[in-house]
Amino acid sequence: MFLARWITLLVPLALLVACSEDPPPPTDAQQNVTITEWLVPWQGSRPRDPYAESETKVWFVGQRDGYLAYFNPETEEFTQIKLEEGSGPHNIIADADGVAWYAGNVKGWIGKVESNGDLTIIPMPDPAARDPHTLVEDGRGNIWFTVQGSNFVGRLNKLSFRIDLAKVPTGGARPYGITIDPGNNPWIALFGTNKIATVNPVTMALSEIELPRSGARPRRIEATSDGAIWYVDYADGYLGRYDPEDGDFEEWPMPAGDGAQPYAMAVDSQDRIWFVEVGPSPNRFVGFDPEAQEFFSITEIESGGGAVRHMMYFAPTNTIWFATDTNTLGRAELPD
Repeated sequence: MFLARWITLLVPLALLVACSEDPPPPTDAQQNVTITEWLVPWQGSRPRDPYAESETKVWFVGQRDGYLAYFNPETEEFTQIKLEEGSGPHNIIADADGVAWYAGNVKGWIGKVESNGDLTIIPMPDPAARDPHTLVEDGRGNIWFTVQGSNFVGRLNKLSFRIDLAKVPTGGARPYGITIDPGNNPWIALFGTNKIATVNPVTMALSEIELPRSGARPRRIEATSDGAIWYVDYADGYLGRYDPEDGDFEEWPMPAGDGAQPYAMAVDSQDRIWFVEVGPSPNRFVGFDPEAQEFFSITEIESGGGAVRHMMYFAPTNTIWFATDTNTLGRAELPD
């Protein structure tokens, strides 16, 4: 267990506010999204993967500088928790008890962060699983995670700290994004191939599902309330939907075409799909309505974005939080 070092900084004003007036609307029913960005005070630290624990506490990690941090959008204070050198934090989530969990991507562990700053380190049971990547919580007291370069999918029991690992049979599959469906089953984007996967929570057996196009490279993945699985194809610029009930696929080409490079992804309380096209500069925040089957909103990210890699939807405020390679923390206020 380690005692963290704390640094708190006050940022007086939001850096940028952008509205979707410049990009051409994808339909006549264009709906504006308001994006606010705050400059993270630790320059060049690659802030990433914010997770809103509450309206006043948004966690994120500094991948390059090896810190955890949280931001209060009301006071505009940033508080840093410095980790052991070389930790390489990659992703962070927070549970209902106010405990944060992060992926120690370089060190091969998952960290538990108490509210007082105490850290507990949970190493992988197999040293071959060296790079935990993205975490997601299910409704059964577990955290599921991808292990990208090592080609595993894992499950951590939050009480016992037991970790179970499932090896992906396809070599170089690069398990990347991960989500939980309404039945508490994990779904994984296999970025190194044209497949997605799921794991049976009882047996830990992993099943792969091939996408319709051989050149597809799914990077992030989400589930809607009807049980459908959605993914973004980073290589060819498609949004895809998979129905686990009948095995059918539907796909839609991105507004920016085959150079869209869709990356970060989230689903809101209305089951609308949101993602960021990182191919265009500046990056573009895009909304898709599954019911109408149309892209209904495009908003440029004024800082440029560089690459928006991961984001999360926070239902109490109908907002999506994200971070950028241009060293900002961003909030998108969604239309009703």
